[in-house]
Amino acid sequence: MFRTALRNVLAHKARLLMTVLAVMLGVAFVSGTMVFTDTIGDAFQKSSAKSYENVSVAVKPGFPTGSADGSPSGASGSTDKAVRNEPPHLTQRQLETVRALPGAASATGIVSGFTAVADKDGKLIGDGWSTRGGNYSAGKDGTDARYAMTDGRAPQKPEEVALDSRTADRAGLQVGDTVRMSVDGPVMRQTVTGVFDTDDGNVAAGGSLVLFDTPTAQKLFAKPGRFEEIDVKAAPGTSQAALKAATEKALPKGTEVVTGQQLADEEAEQIASAMSGLNTGLLVFAGIALFVGTFIIANTFTMLVAQRTKELALMRAVGASRRQVTRAVLIEAFVVGLTAAVVGLVTGIGIAVGMRSLLGTTGATLPDGPLVIGPGTIVSSMVVGVAVTMLAAWLPARRASRIAPVAAMSSVHAPATAKSLVLRNTLGALLAGAGAALVLVGSGMDGKDGKLPLGAGGGLLLIGVFVLTPLLSRPVIAAAGPLLRPFGVTGKLARQNSVRNPRRTAATASALMIGLTLITGLTVIATSVQKGIDRMAADSIKADYTISMVNRVTDLSPEVAKTVSGLGDVTASSPMRNAWIEVGGESRSVTGVNPRTIAQLVNLDFTSGSAGGLGGSTVVVDDKTAENGGWKVGDTLPAVYDDKAKGALKVGGIYHGNEILEGVLVDTATLDPHLEKISDMKVLVKTADGTSAAAKDSLRKALGDNPAIKVQDRADISEEAGGVISMMLNMLYGLLAMAVIVAVLGVINTLAMSVFERSHEIGMLRAIGLDRRDVKRMVRFESLLISLFGALLGIGLGVFLGWAAGRLIAGSMDSYTMIVPWDRIAIFLGGAALVGVLAALWPARRAARLNMLTAIKAE
Repeated sequence: MFRTALRNVLAHKARLLMTVLAVMLGVAFVSGTMVFTDTIGDAFQKSSAKSYENVSVAVKPGFPTGSADGSPSGASGSTDKAVRNEPPHLTQRQLETVRALPGAASATGIVSGFTAVADKDGKLIGDGWSTRGGNYSAGKDGTDARYAMTDGRAPQKPEEVALDSRTADRAGLQVGDTVRMSVDGPVMRQTVTGVFDTDDGNVAAGGSLVLFDTPTAQKLFAKPGRFEEIDVKAAPGTSQAALKAATEKALPKGTEVVTGQQLADEEAEQIASAMSGLNTGLLVFAGIALFVGTFIIANTFTMLVAQRTKELALMRAVGASRRQVTRAVLIEAFVVGLTAAVVGLVTGIGIAVGMRSLLGTTGATLPDGPLVIGPGTIVSSMVVGVAVTMLAAWLPARRASRIAPVAAMSSVHAPATAKSLVLRNTLGALLAGAGAALVLVGSGMDGKDGKLPLGAGGGLLLIGVFVLTPLLSRPVIAAAGPLLRPFGVTGKLARQNSVRNPRRTAATASALMIGLTLITGLTVIATSVQKGIDRMAADSIKADYTISMVNRVTDLSPEVAKTVSGLGDVTASSPMRNAWIEVGGESRSVTGVNPRTIAQLVNLDFTSGSAGGLGGSTVVVDDKTAENGGWKVGDTLPAVYDDKAKGALKVGGIYHGNEILEGVLVDTATLDPHLEKISDMKVLVKTADGTSAAAKDSLRKALGDNPAIKVQDRADISEEAGGVISMMLNMLYGLLAMAVIVAVLGVINTLAMSVFERSHEIGMLRAIGLDRRDVKRMVRFESLLISLFGALLGIGLGVFLGWAAGRLIAGSMDSYTMIVPWDRIAIFLGGAALVGVLAALWPARRAARLNMLTAIKAE
């Protein structure tokens, strides 16, 4: 039986090739994903480990009781509330204490923060989230072990900086050049005194690093004499654990002390976690491709079993048992799966190399490192390829073993019984009904709570429709009859042939249905979210421009708002100044605004009161905050500010909150005296001439063509959000294309099977006058009907699931409105039709070239 199975594999190479391709694509995606994420993760971890080579112990600030310099309470006599409520920090005194420890070879105080660097064209270098600045801390030998100078010297004055070598190369800068940069808004023009190499992972990933002398860095990112962290290197013979214990004894309680090994391990875990998320996301799409591939494999083996019905019957008649027949088919599946897995593994390695190169062409810089092909990747690829193929082939194998030898040798195939059809349709209806019910329940729930039932319901609905597809195929394909009538006999035959074997047609159409369900659903959601963002920007903002930092995390200097307000063509402006204060007995986020201009810059839809009362100690609050606090217009609320000063705020109005503006709005004149550091998350601006290229350019020039600052109008805000959505959607399209490619192979397989089974019939049709062109047309129409049937089911399900997911999104996005992108849906239908035409090329040509006499003699 084993020899027979191998002979059969070699005898049907063309048919099995499509199965190998289907499995190979899925396995390639799995192995490519694992190799890519393992390679990138390993490179980042090694880069991270290098950055901690000179760190034996790291000291981080906690909230120790005592004075500002970290000494115990009473040592300095400074224990007032204002000092105790300052942000946690480490001091110069603590640095000297650690330096003096017997087991410490050196100790380095560290301070860092966002720093945007412009190239010679004024454009931002690196990604906004990882453009950092730090301090060069020279040791006794005058060098900083973290940074190896390759050219020039370290910065020593406030106007001097050193750049990492990658940033210097990208910007075309060298020692002696003047570089423009910004930390929180105002432009700084610094002289480059040195270029250095670093193992910093952020720089390796495409960011930039600027070094200042320590006093300058402290002034920019903290306060004079303060540090964010102290890194200690152990003296020879001192272990990390011993140095940690000695450091903990020397510093106040509450200060966090960790070993360098702990830091390296924590960062390795973070990298692994980040890679795990990417890995899981990519493997989901690989799973979809493999799931679609199971239909092709099942169809292929059904076809092979059909071709060998008499052969298998003869084997049964001469003594082979049912189990041996099943085993023979499964052995074939094992050989095919193993071949596909090996080819898929090799192809996947190539995909991983290609993905890494592709990222490089987009400007992303990755750490150098070898290609990592772990044993887990090899085992997973083999198991996935073989298991999927054998599972898909099991049903045809079982069906082949159950055909009675006499019936098989007489070519009498028992059709599905009425009982089995009723059972299948009942099961499908129950699954589809349960899935639809879960989707509706999940869509009506809040946020996170609704995700699980919605996802589970969507899965059940897909499975239920798949089970029902044979039942649905007849009426849906019959509806295409009038469209095929002008094509006469070929159109009629194509329609009849496409539903001759409903189960096979259903399996083929379902492969395409799954891919188009996901593509359509994602497109509906993305289009609707984009429209919601457009509405949000149009309905919430009256301002012509919004000014913010490029990374949207760092706050703006108050100098930006001051500069803008003084421009001649600016008619109204207001900072958006965030702070946390205690209002009504609870800590709340409040936003400081200019009460005289805010109504000209944002749309405040008041449910009671008005913006006219805003100013001084009178505030306005959004409706949800007012409802949660039980507040109404006229209420007076006790307030405790950040400096512990007490006051009272009166509610002057309640407005409907939105995604742009919510919470408590307070006069900046009331808030500012109580803030230790004044900064703005954004500045809203209205100009005399409205939005124009000239007005935007004027604002940019007034702010010094600052690389750290973004000046955006409403269209820019929508376009930025839409760009992220479009990029994600295009990535998902690319990933789901794998499933569509596999579905195309399924259509080819089904048509090839259909042509084989109807060889005698095609020969008779040729004999009575059907020419080769009509035979090709008949097969093409059959392919077209199957493809469009799957597309219609997929688009219908995708729109329904997109609507349901949209209801969930609408709970947290007031401006969300469902939009059905009919233009893209038309493209999807056209694409499905093209799939049908392309998939029919080979089977149609094969059918047309059948020898008429040979085909007629075929049994």
